[in-house]
Amino acid sequence: MDIIRILLAIVFPPLGVFLQVGLGGQFWLNVILTILGYIPGIIHAVYIIITRGDSPKGAIA
Repeated sequence: MDIIRILLAIVFPPLGVFLQVGLGGQFWLNVILTILGYIPGIIHAVYIIITRGDSPKGAIA
């Protein structure tokens, strides 16, 4: 599943972060980074996807 999130993060970084952590601070930070520059948004999104677990925050496992 992480591969799909990473591919989505390359196309639209906030979507990859949203699928990983939901509508939290990291999502809004990524939106700002993506607006300021596409590459920083991608880097942040890939970092979040790699460092976080496999399930979204708050998800029932």
